[in-house]
Amino acid sequence: MRLWIDFANSECHDWRGSGVSEDWLTDPAWVEEWLRRHELPPTAYPTPDELRRLKQLRYLILRMVSAYASESVPGPEDLIELNRFLAEGMSIRSLTASDGSYRVESLPAGRDWRQIRAEIAASFAATLSEGEPRRIRICDNSDCMWVYYDDTRNRSKRFCDDKLCGNLIKVRRFRARKKAIARGLSGTEELNVGMAE
Repeated sequence: MRLWIDFANSECHDWRGSGVSEDWLTDPAWVEEWLRRHELPPTAYPTPDELRRLKQLRYLILRMVSAYASESVPGPEDLIELNRFLAEGMSIRSLTASDGSYRVESLPAGRDWRQIRAEIAASFAATLSEGEPRRIRICDNSDCMWVYYDDTRNRSKRFCDDKLCGNLIKVRRFRARKKAIARGLSGTEELNVGMAE
């Protein structure tokens, strides 16, 4: 999973619709595992100010994702703010040779939360510049709201996970149709009934 996506999804909503949300950035065990999983430098749990800055970055990424998901574009102020986060970190460039070709690698120079924020911002910026921003999506399950990158050939992915959110929505629609038939409703009415429950 891309670093920035895992980070953006650290504010987790119960996809089954209970209304419960959890901020994994406030869980030291999750933060430690997340750093390890993305090969980020191990560092002390963030101070309250560092945690506030992490949440600002997460909110910025989610705001920009929402713009792309709604077929809009982020405003210039969002790019300025993202560039500020990018500027928090330093990198060391290294030339490596492999199979007769060369490659320039950029390695993080810092080992603190400023560097980690810069790495998250760089991961997001790389997706915007090297990928297709229109493939950045938010799960169609309004209870879930997880962010994902749609890498399907025809760009038709609607859910973060077809087996979880996709099946849940199919079951809800099926039950809504059954209720609508029992009530004598049809067409759009039955879908509205199913999605409201």
